[in-house]
Amino acid sequence: MTACWYLWNWRNISIFELRFQRPSNPTLVIQKFTREIEDNNKLVHKSPHQKETIYIGWVRPQIGWVKLNCDGAWKGSGTLAGCGGLLRDSDVRWIKGYFKKIGMCDAFHAEMWGMYLGLDLAWWENTTHLIVESDSKVLVDMITENCNFGGTTPTLVKRIRQLLSLSWTVKITHT
Repeated sequence: MTACWYLWNWRNISIFELRFQRPSNPTLVIQKFTREIEDNNKLVHKSPHQKETIYIGWVRPQIGWVKLNCDGAWKGSGTLAGCGGLLRDSDVRWIKGYFKKIGMCDAFHAEMWGMYLGLDLAWWENTTHLIVESDSKVLVDMITENCNFGGTTPTLVKRIRQLLSLSWTVKITHT
């Protein structure tokens, strides 16, 4: 399990379960998990129908780059949604993290909020070279204009594109 998974899980639990208490020092807990993953040189998952190995794990960015991992989540009833993410550098150092209770929306809007808030945070942290990883293929395609969709462009997509047009280098990838 990756450190990002633990953050994502803690964020979701803190949104959906009122009794959840974060570890007293979450940074140390996450750093320990990250070291264990690196020591084990990536987790491996094999599908019975595949002949190749698929490596699962966080890959550090090149020197001089920062990586943003962002995500959104919603409870099936549509009554609660939240988002969050984290920024790490090429030395796997935690720069900043964030989370937000959104309220009532769908999963896609939670994903948009997660990316928007992460990009905004990275910009205000004076990041010059950023890699954004999102598990929402639809959002990545919409942001990078790799898909044609009918209707009006969502406001958050417009805001994300505005952030991308600022004076910095940003790569957006689906993971």
